[in-house]
Amino acid sequence: MANLPLHLPTNFRSFSIAASSNGVSFNTPKSGGPLILELPLDKIRRPLMRTRSNDPEKVKDLMESIREIGLQVPIDVLEVDGVYYGFSGCHRYEAHQRLGLPTIRCKIRRGTKETLRHHMR
Repeated sequence: MANLPLHLPTNFRSFSIAASSNGVSFNTPKSGGPLILELPLDKIRRPLMRTRSNDPEKVKDLMESIREIGLQVPIDVLEVDGVYYGFSGCHRYEAHQRLGLPTIRCKIRRGTKETLRHHMR
């Protein structure tokens, strides 16, 4: 994967961001919508991981698909005060982990601590 320089607002935490694994370009929202970025897996917190289990067969199928054609649909991530929380895309996240991929394409929405509390309920 190629490393691309990325200039982010000062309230973003800094880390290296790689090019998309399937060649899909990143897009910058024009109207304050979600941002699509490739984030390191270890920068995404998964607060519901202990309460949910993934279907092993679905993870296996996703691993094969990601290996062949790359990730087609980014996972949804909520960014609160520079911390990233993943609440959906658990099977895709696990497939990336098991394939040993360091990053995953994410659709990032910004939220408040109240938004985070709502997702935790």
